[in-house]
Amino acid sequence: MTGSGRDYSSRSVNLGPPRSFGTVFKSKLKETFFPDDPFGEFRNEPSGRRCLKTLQYFIPITQWLPKYSLSLFKYDLLAGITIASLAIPSGISYANLAKLPPIIGLYSSFVPPLVYAVFGSSKHLAVGTVAACSLLIAETIGEKASPIDNTELYVSLVFTATLFSGLLQTLLGLLRLGILVDFLAHSTITGFMGGTALLIILQQMKGMLGLKHFTTKTGVVNVLRAIFANRPEWNWKCALIGIIFLIFLQLTRFVKKMKPKLFWVSAMGPMVVVVSGCLLAYFIHAEKHGIATVGHLKKGINQLSIDRWNFDSKYISAPIKAGLITALIALAEGIAIGRSFALQTNDHIDGNKEMIAYGLMNIVGSMTSCYLTTGPFSKTAVNFNSGCKSQMANVVQSLCMLLVLLFLAPLFSYTPQVALSAIIISAMLGLVKYKKAYHLYKTDKFDFVICMSAFFGVSFISMDMGLMISVGLALIRALLYTARPPICKLGNIPNSNLYRDVEQYPGANGIPNFLVLKLGSPIYFSNSTYINERIMRWVRDENDPTILPPHHIEYVLLDMGGVTAIDNTGVESLFEVRRNLECKGIKMILINPRIDVMDKLLVTNFIDKIGKDAVFLSTEDAIDACRFTLQHSKKVDEEGSKL
Repeated sequence: MTGSGRDYSSRSVNLGPPRSFGTVFKSKLKETFFPDDPFGEFRNEPSGRRCLKTLQYFIPITQWLPKYSLSLFKYDLLAGITIASLAIPSGISYANLAKLPPIIGLYSSFVPPLVYAVFGSSKHLAVGTVAACSLLIAETIGEKASPIDNTELYVSLVFTATLFSGLLQTLLGLLRLGILVDFLAHSTITGFMGGTALLIILQQMKGMLGLKHFTTKTGVVNVLRAIFANRPEWNWKCALIGIIFLIFLQLTRFVKKMKPKLFWVSAMGPMVVVVSGCLLAYFIHAEKHGIATVGHLKKGINQLSIDRWNFDSKYISAPIKAGLITALIALAEGIAIGRSFALQTNDHIDGNKEMIAYGLMNIVGSMTSCYLTTGPFSKTAVNFNSGCKSQMANVVQSLCMLLVLLFLAPLFSYTPQVALSAIIISAMLGLVKYKKAYHLYKTDKFDFVICMSAFFGVSFISMDMGLMISVGLALIRALLYTARPPICKLGNIPNSNLYRDVEQYPGANGIPNFLVLKLGSPIYFSNSTYINERIMRWVRDENDPTILPPHHIEYVLLDMGGVTAIDNTGVESLFEVRRNLECKGIKMILINPRIDVMDKLLVTNFIDKIGKDAVFLSTEDAIDACRFTLQHSKKVDEEGSKL
C-alpha cells in the first residue's frame, strides 16, 4: 500500500529490529523504581561532587543546614514554639486514645521530630501522633493484652508494633515501592478517616460524661450500648465542663475560618483548654467531684525501650498486624499532606525519601519509648501558617518538649480527662468530610461506594476490616478497568483530517468500507478475550444488512496508540482476530503501535503475517493508502470484466 500517490517514507512507523531483553529490562526497572530519576541531575558531575550530592539526597539536613541563616531562624522559632504548644495537649490526648500512659504522648513529640529534621525533605511537615493510628493501635493490640490489667505487656507490644511499622516504611522507601501506598485511594482515606472520627467521638463520651466503666470494643453499636448501659454513672459536672471546652474550641476554629491571619487563635485553643482545665481541677479538687485527671507525669526524658520489644510467638501477630496497617496509613496521610503544602511554595517532595524518613523516626522512636508518628494535618497547617522556613521548626519543637519533659511535665498531671476528650472531639469533627463524600457522589458513584464501604466498615465492623473491604473494592475497580478496557469507534470530523470517538462527537462521520477502532489499554491475558470479542462484535454490527445504506467492511483499522504494553496472550489474541477477519474477507491494519508493543509484534512475527505495509503512523495515512488500494483493485476488476 505504498502507491497512493503520497510519500510516507518520512513519517512511517519504525519497523527496526526489536530491542534486546537487557535494554527493555533496564528501561522497565528504571521506570518502576526511579520514575523521577533522582540522581539524573548530578550523574555527569565529578566523583567527589556526586558523593556529596548523594549524601545530600539521603540526608537532606546536609543540604539545607549549611545554607541556613539567622534571618530564617526567627520564623522557625515562632513556628516551632507554636506547634510545641499544640503538641502538648494533642500528645497527651492521643496517647490516652491509644490507651497508653500520657507521658508516652509527650515522648513521641520529642525524639521523632529530631529524626525527621535530619532525614525529612518537607520544610513544612510537623511531626506528631495522629488519632486514627492511635485508635487502630488500641484496637489491634488490645486483642492480645489489656491496657488496664496488663499495662507493661500492652506498652511493650505497642513499641514492637512501632518498630515493625518503621521497618516496613524504611524498606518501602529503600526499594522505591511507594506505588503500594497508591492503592489507598483518596475515597478509601476519606471514608476511613470519617468512620474513625465517628468512633473516636463516641469513645470520648467516656471522658465527657465521666464514666468509670466502658467497653474496650470499638464498633458503634458496642460503644453506644456502653454509653447508655452506664447511665447511672453520668456526671453532669463533667458534661458541663466538656461542653464549655468544646464550644470554646469550635469558636477558635470559627475565628480561624473567618480570619485566616488569626490561625494562632485556633492553634493555641487546645493549650488554653489544658491550662485552664489544670487550674480548675487544682482549685476545685476535681477528684472530689468525680472529675478524673490524667494522673502523675514524671519528669525526665525518654527512656530506652529496646529491651521492651516483645517478639513472643503468643503475641507477635498483633504488633505485626498493627504495624503493617498503621505504616501504610501513616505514609499515605503524611506524604499527601507534605505534598499538598509543598505545592503552595513550589517545592518538591520525594515520596520514597519521605518513607525512609518516616521509617527511621519510627524505628528510633520504638527504641526511645515513643509510639507511631507521622505528619498530622492540623500541626502541619499550623506550622505552615506560622511561617516556618525549614525543618528547623521540628528541632525547635523538640527543644520545647525537652524543657517540658525536664521541668513542666508534673504540672500537666492535673489535666482533666474531660478536657482531653473535648480536644479530641473538636479535632475529629474536622475529619468527617461530608462535603467531599457528596462531591464523590456527584462525580463518581463507584468512588462514593468505596468511601461508604470504608466508613460503615470501620464504624460497624472494625477498623482493619473496614479498610480491607474498601481497598478490596478499589482493587476490583482497578481490575475491571483492565479486564474491560474502553474500545471506541472513530469517525471523521467534517472538513478535517481528525478522527474522534463517534459517541463523544456525534457529528463525526463513519468511513464507508472502514471500521476504525481505538484501543485504550494494555492487552493482557485478563482482557485479551474481551478485546477479541468486542472487535468482532463491532464488525458484525457494521456488516448488519438491516443498516442503511448497506455497506461491507473491507478494512479494520486498530489505533494502537493507547496500547502501552502487550503480553503473549495478547499477541495470540491479535493473531486470532486476524484469522477471524480473513475468514470474512477483511484486512487488519495497525496504526501507531508503541515501541514496547512493536517489539513483541516483531519477535512473534505478527508484523510479517499482516505485512509491513499494513502498519501506519496515522489514521489519515492508513485510510488514504487503503482507499488507493481499493480503487486500484476495482479498476483492475473493471478492466478484467471488459476483456
